Amino acid sequence: MSLFQTHKRGVPFRAVFAFLLGHWRRRKGVIAATAAAVLIATLAEVFVPLFAGRLIGALAGADREAAWQAASAAFLAIVALGAVMVTARHFTYVIIVKLTLRMMSDLAADAFARVQRFSADWHASTFAGSTVRKISRGMWSLDVLHDTLLVALFPSVVALAGSAILLGLHWPVMGLVVAVGAVAFVTLTLVLSLNVVAPAARLSNAWDTRVGGVLADAVGCNAVVKGFGAEEREEARLARVLAKWNGRTRRTWMAGTWAGTAQLMALVALQAAIIGTALMLWRQGAASAGDIAYVLTTYLVVHSYLRDIGMHVHNLQRSLNELEELVEIHQQPVAIADAKGAVPINVEDGRIAFEHVTFHYRGHDTPLFEDLNVTIDGGERVGLVGHSGSGKTTFVKLIQRMHDVTSGRVTVDGQDVRAVTQGSLRRAIAVVQQEPVLFHRSLMENIAYGRPDASFAEIRRAAELANASGFIERMPRGYGTLVGERGVKLSGGERQRIAIARAFLADARILILDEATSSLDSESEAAIQEAMERLMVGRTTLVIAHRLSTVRSLDRLLVFDRGRIVEEGDHDALVQREGGLYRRLFERQAMELARGLAA
Repeated sequence: MSLFQTHKRGVPFRAVFAFLLGHWRRRKGVIAATAAAVLIATLAEVFVPLFAGRLIGALAGADREAAWQAASAAFLAIVALGAVMVTARHFTYVIIVKLTLRMMSDLAADAFARVQRFSADWHASTFAGSTVRKISRGMWSLDVLHDTLLVALFPSVVALAGSAILLGLHWPVMGLVVAVGAVAFVTLTLVLSLNVVAPAARLSNAWDTRVGGVLADAVGCNAVVKGFGAEEREEARLARVLAKWNGRTRRTWMAGTWAGTAQLMALVALQAAIIGTALMLWRQGAASAGDIAYVLTTYLVVHSYLRDIGMHVHNLQRSLNELEELVEIHQQPVAIADAKGAVPINVEDGRIAFEHVTFHYRGHDTPLFEDLNVTIDGGERVGLVGHSGSGKTTFVKLIQRMHDVTSGRVTVDGQDVRAVTQGSLRRAIAVVQQEPVLFHRSLMENIAYGRPDASFAEIRRAAELANASGFIERMPRGYGTLVGERGVKLSGGERQRIAIARAFLADARILILDEATSSLDSESEAAIQEAMERLMVGRTTLVIAHRLSTVRSLDRLLVFDRGRIVEEGDHDALVQREGGLYRRLFERQAMELARGLAA
């Protein structure tokens, strides 16, 4: 099997090498300097046995003075070659450290940038912990890969080829034995590694990734686990995954053990062939005692490299297996990319238009939207209401270009959202989500996320407008307080107000409030509703809400049902419509509220 063959359930090794070479090409000079230093160091080591043989041969001479001079010259040559080897090796490692750290940083940065640009659907269906594990493991595999290829395998090839050539110049049969034996050993190692160890390692890596995903899932949802007293259930779930991981990893390690034993047996056979050939040459008078010393010393060099080649190939295979998951991330197409020639959007009025829009979710035969036409004027406040799954959230995602329309177009101030850069489009839209997500950073950093260059006075003013300054200033570290992972240290209402403060500071012309007052107590909802009213002033606003009391004061309501806008108008007009969907929803919620108050 070729090292570059496509492997089941993974990207081809040739793709991994192509990925690596692409990064190497960015640093041709550094790679060339590394290769030159390795070549010099290895050749210095290859020539040491030659002079060791001459030293032994000189000592066997009858003329002690001549022997002393010859032995001294050989000794000095050995010392000089050792000094060259040490200097070149040191230079190699200095370069390798610099090269590897830069490339590891590039790999992590490139993968992070790509993952950030994957679709929301991709992130929703992928374990964050698994993704982090793939990136970190792939990044660190580069360290092993560089050491294996540049510091181990390349000098091994040079040493084996150089030794075979030098021996062949003295005794062709000996050069042939070394060359054939080395090639046979390397071939055996590759076959065992790729046919036996690699498939097992790929499966164990996959289960290692699953372990990371299960751990991240449970730790990230620890509050839910605690709330249901489900610690033992999560531990049992992890135990099942660990049992699979244990079995797959044991199979990989045992495959490596058997492969290592086969390689050691091959080395013993090669040792017997080389020493036996040397003895035959001596018996025929074709080799002196010094020559035998040269052959034996060369064998020790060859043996050390061949013995380590097995380990190096195993390391190479393992690091390639680990890097291939990172390469898969780079090969994963970005679902939505900026069009060629895309320009930053220029939003002045914030007018939004859907023009003959049809939209299919991937894998669905029936479109959610079909020939949808609707216009929202700049500065208009519009509510989106309807049952869950009716298309409200998808509607705003199309405006943000989280998805691309199947046909038709969505425009903002007459600009097709597909013709502008995604970054500029989304910076022109402030979003307050149903469940605001905060970074594990300070309150000040979270509020300023949309405008990192904002002054503290601007941040504080945004918090005041969002009715958030009171609880922030009561905290021990005020605006410097860390909020915990995803804002876990704050209540739901406090997270909502931080998200509103973030939107105030971003000062975008278009505002999306995604069910921003659901699941809150009445006091928090009142404070948030007041802040939202201030936030909506002068902005094109889309409000998604199931609680219809939050949209009564809006300019217009769009009522969605199975991807169609079945009604539109203000609250007063829609609630008077006999048999209308909005009226039914409103009356149902009013009855539920009345029952709740009566209870």
